[in-house]
Amino acid sequence: MRRTLLGAGAALLLAVTACSAGEPADPGPAAPSTAGIPTASRQDAGEVERTLASLRKVDDLPLYEMTYVGAYDPTAGTDASPQAKPFGCSLFAAAGDPARPLFARNFDWDANPALVLRTDPPDGYATISVVDMSYLGVGADPSGDRRLLNAPLLPFDGMNERGLAVGLAADDGARAIRDPGKPTVGSVRILRLVLDRAATVDEAVAVFERYNVDFDGGPALHYLLADAGGASAVVEFVDGRMRVEQGRGGWRALTNVPVVGVAEERRREDHRYGTIAAALDRAGGVVDASAAFEILRDVRQGHTRWSVTYGLRGGEVRLTTATGGGERRYQLPVS
Repeated sequence: MRRTLLGAGAALLLAVTACSAGEPADPGPAAPSTAGIPTASRQDAGEVERTLASLRKVDDLPLYEMTYVGAYDPTAGTDASPQAKPFGCSLFAAAGDPARPLFARNFDWDANPALVLRTDPPDGYATISVVDMSYLGVGADPSGDRRLLNAPLLPFDGMNERGLAVGLAADDGARAIRDPGKPTVGSVRILRLVLDRAATVDEAVAVFERYNVDFDGGPALHYLLADAGGASAVVEFVDGRMRVEQGRGGWRALTNVPVVGVAEERRREDHRYGTIAAALDRAGGVVDASAAFEILRDVRQGHTRWSVTYGLRGGEVRLTTATGGGERRYQLPVS
C-alpha cells in the first residue's frame, strides 16, 4: 500500500467522457488497447494479464470481483454516457462510537452487473470500491475485455486504506457553475480522485474545491464523506456553488433530498431519510455492520442493486446484492 498522493489532473464525465484539459500529468507509457478501445491502464503486459485474470463472478446479480495490478492514469479513458435517470440511493455515516465509525449505503439503479474492485496504485492510496459495470461498456461476458482496465475510474462508493469513504446519490436540484480557472472533472470520477488523494474529510473537501464537477450526461449528484476520525460531510451544489455541511461524531445521512441549509425537520419529510434518522437517533449514532444492514433493509427499494458497509477503522467491507445470495466480506488494511 502507498501513502503518497496522486498528481493533479483533469477528470472525465459521469461515464468517463472527456471534459476539459486540466493540470498536466505525466502521460506515462501508452495505454493498452484492443480494436481501438483506449483504457486508463499504465500497466505493463504482465500486470494487464494478472488484472484481467483476477476477474471472477461471485453471484448472480451478476457481481464480479477484480484486483487491479499496477498504475492507471486517472485522467484517461473514454466511454459513452448512458441516458440520465434518477439514481435513488440511501447513505449514512455513524460515528457515535469514535472507536468504530461506519459508512453504509444502498445503491439504487438499473439492473446492471457490478464489480468489487481492489486497487493499489503506486501514487495513491489502496482502495476497495464498487463499480456499476454498465458504465464500462463491457458485454455480457466481460472476461478478457480490456475496457475493464477503466474500472478504477468509476467508483460509485468506496473506502481507502486511511479509512476515508465516499458515496453519491442523485440530487435533482443540484447545479454547478463552471469556474474557468479550475479543471473540470466528471461527477463519478471525482470519487476516484478523492479516494486516491484524501486521508480525511478535510482533505476530501479540498479535492472537491480544486475542481469543477460536471453533471452533463448524467443525473446531478450530491456526496457523503466520512473518515476514520469520526468526521463526516455532505457536499452539494446549490445555486451553482459548492456548499458543505461538515461535522464530527453522531451521524449524518443522505438520500435524494438536499440537506445543506435545510432544517432537519424538513429533511425528515423524506421517507428514507426520516427512517434512517429515526433509527440512528435511537441508536445514539452507534451501529455495527449488522445493525447498519437492518437500517439499509428498511429503506431498500425495488431497484436497490447492492448494500454495503465500510468499517472506517477496521477496514472491513461487507456487501450484499439484490440476488439475496448471501453476504460477501472483504478486508482492506487501514492505517
